[in-house]
Amino acid sequence: MTKKQKKVLYRIIIAAVLLLAVILCEKLTGWSEWIFRILVLVPYFVIGYDVLNKAVHGILNRQVFDENFLMAVATVGAMLLGETTEGVAVMLFYQIGELFQGIAVGKSRRSITALMDIRPDYANIEAEDGSLEEVDPDDVAVGTVIVVQPGEKVPIDGVVVEGSSTLDTAALTGESLPREVSVGDEVISGCVNSTGLLRIRTTKEFGESTVSKILDLVENSSMKKAKAETFIAKFARVYTPAVCYSALALAVIPPVIIGLSGQGWNFSTWIFRALTFLVISCPCALVISIPLSFFGGIGGASRYGILVKGSNYLEALADAAIIAFDKTGTLTKGVFEVTSTAPVSGITSEELIDLAALAEYYSSHPAARSLKEASRETPDPSRISQEGEIAGHGVWAVIDGRKVLAGNAGLMEQEGVVYQKNEAPGTIIYVSRGGEFLGSIVISDVLKENAAEAIRLMREAGIRKTVMLTGDAQKAAAAAAEATGVDAYYAELLPADKVSRIEELLAEKKDKETLCFAGDGINDAPVLARADIGIAMGALGSDAAIEAADIVLMDDDIAKIPLAVRIARKCLRIVRENVVFAIGIKILCLILSAFGIANMWWAVFADVGVMVLAVLNAMRAMHI
Repeated sequence: MTKKQKKVLYRIIIAAVLLLAVILCEKLTGWSEWIFRILVLVPYFVIGYDVLNKAVHGILNRQVFDENFLMAVATVGAMLLGETTEGVAVMLFYQIGELFQGIAVGKSRRSITALMDIRPDYANIEAEDGSLEEVDPDDVAVGTVIVVQPGEKVPIDGVVVEGSSTLDTAALTGESLPREVSVGDEVISGCVNSTGLLRIRTTKEFGESTVSKILDLVENSSMKKAKAETFIAKFARVYTPAVCYSALALAVIPPVIIGLSGQGWNFSTWIFRALTFLVISCPCALVISIPLSFFGGIGGASRYGILVKGSNYLEALADAAIIAFDKTGTLTKGVFEVTSTAPVSGITSEELIDLAALAEYYSSHPAARSLKEASRETPDPSRISQEGEIAGHGVWAVIDGRKVLAGNAGLMEQEGVVYQKNEAPGTIIYVSRGGEFLGSIVISDVLKENAAEAIRLMREAGIRKTVMLTGDAQKAAAAAAEATGVDAYYAELLPADKVSRIEELLAEKKDKETLCFAGDGINDAPVLARADIGIAMGALGSDAAIEAADIVLMDDDIAKIPLAVRIARKCLRIVRENVVFAIGIKILCLILSAFGIANMWWAVFADVGVMVLAVLNAMRAMHI
C-alpha cells in the first residue's frame, strides 16, 4: 500500500469513528437536529474534502461531468434534504471503493513494472590500475569490455570474453532455471549474474540493448487501447452528462406535473430520488474495471515472460484461430547439430566426425562449428599441413600427409570421388580421404523439445489451423512438419512468398477470427507486420522481428503461445462479465430509484458495491 493509500485508509477510519461517535452521542443526549447536522459535517469533510475539491476544479475547468461531480451533488443534496447520515455514508463508501480500486490497480501494475527492476543503474569499466569505475550504461561504446560481478545485472548485450557463471533470467523470461554461460557465449542485458565474475565485450549500445527495448515496450503498451476500452471511455463521456440531465428532469418534471394536477408540490421527495439516481448512475464500475481487466491480463502475461505491446493486441489474440510459424528458431532451436552419420565399413561414426572437424578447423561456416562441437576431442591443427576452401562446395585439407575432402555432393563429383548419396533431411557433409569415400554426416536444425506438445496445446486452446512457413528445403520442412504435427506446411519460401501465403490465409479466415504469425528472423519482419498478430521470439529473435511484432516471447518458448491465447480469452470473458453485470445492476437500480423503491443505501450498493465486485472480478485476469 502506498503512502497516499495509507493516508486515505486513515481518513476512512477517522471519518467512520467520528460518524459513529456523533450518531451515538445524538442517541444518548437527544441533541437537536441542527446540532447533529453541524457535527456530522466534521466526518463528512474529513472523508470528502478531496472529492469536493476535484468537483469544484472540474466545474472551473469546464470538465463538469465526472464521478467527483456526481458524488458531490448527490451527498450535498442529500444532506440539505435532511438525509445527513446517508450523505456521509455515501461519501465514506465511495472512498472505500476508490481505495480498493487503487490497491487493485497497484497490484496489477506491479506485475508489469517489476520488469523495471531489470533496468541497470551502471556499468563497470576496468581502469588501468585494475580498479572498477562505475559509468552510465548510455556512455559505454560498442566493443568496450565491461565487468559484471556476482549479484549485478548485465547492463548491455554482449559476448563473454573471460569467466564463466550462471545467469538468472527470471525477470526476462519468467523461467526460474539459471542459464550457464562461459567464454564465447552471448548474454543479454537484464539478466542477473549469480556466481562468477564475467568480462563482457559489448555488441550494442545501451539504447539498442534488450533491456532498453523491453522497457520501451512495457512503457508504451498502455497507449494502445482495446476496442472495449475505447468504447467505455466514449460511453462514459456521453453517459455521465446524460444521467445528470435525466436526474434534473426527474427532480423537476414529475413534481410539476403532479402539482399542476392539484395533488401537491412535493419537490423534496423527487429531488431525493434524483440524488439517489445520480449516485446509482456513477460509471465507476465500468470505467475502472474494464481497463483494469486488460491491465491485469497484460500483467499476468508478463509474469510468464510474454510481453504484450497493448491491450488491443490482447483483445485480438482472444479471437486467434489460425497460427502460422517460421521453422528455424521458432519451431527449432536455431542451432545446427550433427543428427546422424553414415560411415562406410571399417570406420566408426566418431572417427568420421573427428576427421571432418579437423578438415573444417579453419572454417567459420555454421556446419564447421557443429562438427567441432560434435568431435570427441579438440582438433589438433598441427596435423594439418595444407588447407583451403572451395566456394559453394566445402573444404579440403592435407591431414597426416593425405588429402581430406569435406563438403557437399558437388565436391565429391568435382574431385571424382565415388560416394553413396544420403537422402536424409538436413545439410549433408560427405567426407573422403585420399580419394576414398569414408561416409556422410547429417547436420540439421534440431526441433525444440516441446514443439509437438506446443502444437497439441494450441489445438486444445481452440486454434483450428496451424501452418509452417519456411525457406528451408522441402525434405527438411516435411520432416519438421511430420514431427510437430502442424496441419500444413510450405517450404523453400522467400520473404515475399511468406507474405503471399499469409495473404492467402487471411482471405481464408472467417469474420472476427484472428491470424497470428510467430517468427524470429529479419526475413520474418514483413510477415509479422502483415499478420493480425505478430509474435516474435525475444531471446534469439532479431531486432527487426521484435520491433515488427505485437507480442514478444522472452524465452522463445512457443508453448507460451497457447498460454497467451488462454490469458487473452479469460481477460475478454471477464470484461464482458463486468459490462453485463455493471450495466444490468445499474439499469435495474435506476428504474427502482425513479419509482422511489431504491433509497440511498441501494445507491451505495449500485455504485460502490458493484465497483468492488467488478474490480474483484477484474483481478482474476492476473492469474491463470
